[in-house]
Amino acid sequence: MKQCKMHEHGGEAVYGLGVIGAGVYFISHASGFGAGVVGIIKAFVWPAFLVYEVMKYLNM
Repeated sequence: MKQCKMHEHGGEAVYGLGVIGAGVYFISHASGFGAGVVGIIKAFVWPAFLVYEVMKYLNM
């Protein structure tokens, strides 16, 4: 009997698109080089801010 492993990577694709979109948003609204660098960092960690705000909204 042949075993078949299926890997689902849909979450990685969504996160990747989110990082790209957030990067474009933060860089386009940056007022200078330093703000652009901070925007790139924010683009990678935005899910943590999102989860924090949702938990705060739900009073958890």
